[in-house]
Amino acid sequence: MYYDVMMAGFGGQGILMIGDLLALTAMNEGRHTTWMPSYGVEMRGGTANCTVVISDKRIGSPITARPHSAVIMSKPALQKFAPRVRPGGVLVANASFMKPEDAGRDDLQSVFIPAVDLATELGNERTASMIALGAYIEKTGVVTLEDAVAALDSTLPEKRKKLLPINVAALERGRDFVRNGK
Repeated sequence: MYYDVMMAGFGGQGILMIGDLLALTAMNEGRHTTWMPSYGVEMRGGTANCTVVISDKRIGSPITARPHSAVIMSKPALQKFAPRVRPGGVLVANASFMKPEDAGRDDLQSVFIPAVDLATELGNERTASMIALGAYIEKTGVVTLEDAVAALDSTLPEKRKKLLPINVAALERGRDFVRNGK
């Protein structure tokens, strides 16, 4: 098994965190992983992306030109990274900021989820990336949601532990959106 994903959006949207969480979850499940972050000097509001590679075998490089999938949180990131996804791959995109035709592709298994809108309903707009990750996990099955929740607990620093319940709810909300189509 070899699976890679590009995650991208604006700095401050939690892109690097969800990539790190996905990599840690896969590692906890006994697989080899790499996580390669990239962000502009602007940090908040600039671009942020990361690549996560998950494999049953040792990984030669964290770089991927044609990933199996992408999790995209902003329209500029969609325009940059959607063309790279392999035909038939998975695209999870934030429908709060873009629509399916913005991807310019009809050969992908796409999930356009209103992540920011759903996060606002949960009471914290900053959980939008966790909602997207929950949708991604459900769509791909690359890791289990239960293992992601366990990894989240060990990922959050002590001062952020109070945010664990809302982040778990966000992961579950993304999963439920894929399962129920709403």
